[in-house]
Amino acid sequence: MSLRFSLIAASAVLAFAATSAFASPQAASTTAAAPAKKELTSSQQHMSDCSKQAKGKKGDEFKSAVSACMKGDTAAAPTAKQTQQEKMKSCNVDAKTKALKGDARKSFMKDCLSAHP
Repeated sequence: MSLRFSLIAASAVLAFAATSAFASPQAASTTAAAPAKKELTSSQQHMSDCSKQAKGKKGDEFKSAVSACMKGDTAAAPTAKQTQQEKMKSCNVDAKTKALKGDARKSFMKDCLSAHP
């Protein structure tokens, strides 16, 4: 009978030890899964704000807008350079409104395309 009691007691202790051993990592992982939100430094917050202001812009235009914001430029960021296609469109519209034809149009277009940044 004492052997039987010893086996039951040992089984109970083993079961308790196994339960508590497996319960601890779970409790620790649940507290680690929800860390407190890390506060941003002032420069990180400033960068975040500048990125939000430049939302919708892409590529070099985004970079220049964020850079200007980070430097503290209060003026709007410089607009991106016109592509060749955009230059052609605006110069064609100007030539059409002036009703230019032939050599006068060619000369105007040459000057107009070289004048646009």
